[in-house]
Amino acid sequence: MTTLRALAPSLLLASTLLAGPALAQRAAPLVDPAVAALRDKALNDDIAYDIVEGLTTEVGPRPDGSPKEERARQWAVAKLKSLGFKNVRIEPYELKNVWIRGVETAEVVAPFEQPLRLTALGNSGATPAEGLTLPVVFFPSLADLRAAPDGSLTGKIAFVSNAMQANQDGSSYGPEGQARRAGPSIAAQKGASAIVIRSIGSDHGRGPHAGVTNFAPGVAPIPAAALSVADAANLERMVKRGKPVTLHLTLTPTFVPSRMSGNVVAEVPGTDPAAGTILIGGHLDSWDLGTGAIDDASGIAITTAAAKRMMDAGRHRRTIRVVWFGDEETGGFGGLAYAKAHAGETHAMAAESDFGADRVWRFETNLPATAKPVGDRLIAALAPLGIVHGAGVAGDGTDVGPTLATGIAAVDLNQDGTRYFDYHHTPEDTLERIDTQQLRQNVAAWTAVLAVVADAPEAIGPVTPKK
Repeated sequence: MTTLRALAPSLLLASTLLAGPALAQRAAPLVDPAVAALRDKALNDDIAYDIVEGLTTEVGPRPDGSPKEERARQWAVAKLKSLGFKNVRIEPYELKNVWIRGVETAEVVAPFEQPLRLTALGNSGATPAEGLTLPVVFFPSLADLRAAPDGSLTGKIAFVSNAMQANQDGSSYGPEGQARRAGPSIAAQKGASAIVIRSIGSDHGRGPHAGVTNFAPGVAPIPAAALSVADAANLERMVKRGKPVTLHLTLTPTFVPSRMSGNVVAEVPGTDPAAGTILIGGHLDSWDLGTGAIDDASGIAITTAAAKRMMDAGRHRRTIRVVWFGDEETGGFGGLAYAKAHAGETHAMAAESDFGADRVWRFETNLPATAKPVGDRLIAALAPLGIVHGAGVAGDGTDVGPTLATGIAAVDLNQDGTRYFDYHHTPEDTLERIDTQQLRQNVAAWTAVLAVVADAPEAIGPVTPKK
């Protein structure tokens, strides 16, 4: 071992000389020292935590179209101005048919009397004020519900109990989430008087997961709710004992014809308007069970902190526009309103942070071939943070999606979602879910991306949008 160590420098020199120009051609692009300095300084960031702490403490939950969402917009304007951003403003828009939560209770009345914890799904219909008492029909999965004969659920409550598993990229949320997004409409078409589902989450607790559902055109909304994972498991055990199960369910949501929402916009002005604007941000609204810390106070905090660091570092070629979008949770109208309001403007890139605050582990792009050097510099700048370049195509996001659909380049910074769905849309979405070191790594990653893209000499775009 001693001999090998002694020989190592000579062997390395020899291999380098033998490789010659070929090794130099394969060398990774160097990181601009200014980019590296900004990135590394961001690992000590406190701006993002200050934003999350302030928003969740001083405002709390921010349901779409609610007075609390309006209060959050005013809070956001004051905060962004205090941080030194320019052109801070609210871009308002109207929401139609706004859903308002009401009373929500459930109890098993036979064969084993027990209260259950649940929450109504957004756009749910209402029971009578006194509730419904009906037999339960159990479906292990959404596919089983789809297979039920039309009319077979008349006078019954459907119960779908598919279970979601945790994974790093959160990919199970798509297929398992269909039980929430489409299940109530399917149950209504089968004749069901109401539906309860196992929460679309990876936890094992008694905090139910909220979320929106949608009914197909012509299908009258029925009462629809998500049971906590633990209560759904308990109800499933009751069903499997073979005795008929009867549930008493009370849900009394209402709809308001019209309310206002809006996007909060702030900018770090650039020196070259023709180079295009960089659009970044997250969504200001939240569900009402928790205080909306990971969904999505952390996302707006991360992107804002990174933009603030760029602003403090001096002027840059491209304008950085930070948007705190409204109404992401119940329709994505904030993203649609932004795309409409800014149609015809030149954007160089758009990206959002909306998957909590745990570390970024992968990034993906859809940069055009003419901007390949930008992608190479991103690889080099992000690698020291433990972030790998994925093989997928960027372009995800409810808020920036309508803008990306016009052919704007995207950079997706993928966060670790292993524990995200333990807390997402639940009463547990609070400040205590934020890991400050992982939050800082996010800020460093976003700062690195902005530092590379904001001053890149290459033209960026247009691109073919992700389908």
